[in-house]
Amino acid sequence: YLSLCLYPYPQAELGLNEHHQNEVINYMRFARFKRGLCLKTVDSCFQDLKDSRLVEETFTVDEVIDMLDGLRTVVHSEVESELINTTYTNVLLLRQLFSQAEKWYLKLQTDVSELENRELLEQVAEFEKSEFTSSNKKPSADLIKPKLAPLNEGGSELLNKTVACLQEENEKLKTRLKTIETQATAALDEKSKLEKSLKDLQMIQGDQKTNANQDITELENKVAALKSQFEKTLNDSTANQKFLEENLVTTKHDLLKVQDQLSTAEK
Repeated sequence: YLSLCLYPYPQAELGLNEHHQNEVINYMRFARFKRGLCLKTVDSCFQDLKDSRLVEETFTVDEVIDMLDGLRTVVHSEVESELINTTYTNVLLLRQLFSQAEKWYLKLQTDVSELENRELLEQVAEFEKSEFTSSNKKPSADLIKPKLAPLNEGGSELLNKTVACLQEENEKLKTRLKTIETQATAALDEKSKLEKSLKDLQMIQGDQKTNANQDITELENKVAALKSQFEKTLNDSTANQKFLEENLVTTKHDLLKVQDQLSTAEK
């Protein structure tokens, strides 16, 4: 399904554009010419009968019947031949139209039931009457010398409009693609910034954890030293013992405080 950017032609009396209506007029002119020839042939059959058989003043019933049968046979043959020729002519006309449609991979459809639509037939009759029997109406030069347009003429116009439509759509897609590329680049930049921020945060957290571990180690060493000192001086002085115990408690409190800070930093 191509969605073509084509503007419709102005509609004429038969619901067709001007070009197609002129083609219909050309065919109607051809059909009128053939119909006139057929009527002249029928008239000549009667005239031949008058000139060849109606030479006496009186005729018997059998002679009249014989003349009418002969006339019927001749007229029947002429009319049948003309109807057959008209059918073949219409087939050739449809062949031209279908051939042009197939050049562009189109499948045309016909509705035979519409050929007996009295309203449409009357509309065509009125159209023919207005086109060919109006007083002071002269056919245009193009209609006097009709010719079949090249098969690719209408197709070229259709192709040009289709190409123009596709080019316009292509430009829109290019603009849209450029916008999407800009948005994608901005998103990638934002992602890079976020990744860098996350990496920096992780490094800061790692440094904080390392510093906390160092503080704990130092405090543990200090406690060990104090404990060693306490054990060393325990026997020397009872008064110093109390001081060292208080100092040890304070140091433990500091250790717990640092451990609490470490736990908070890890969270």
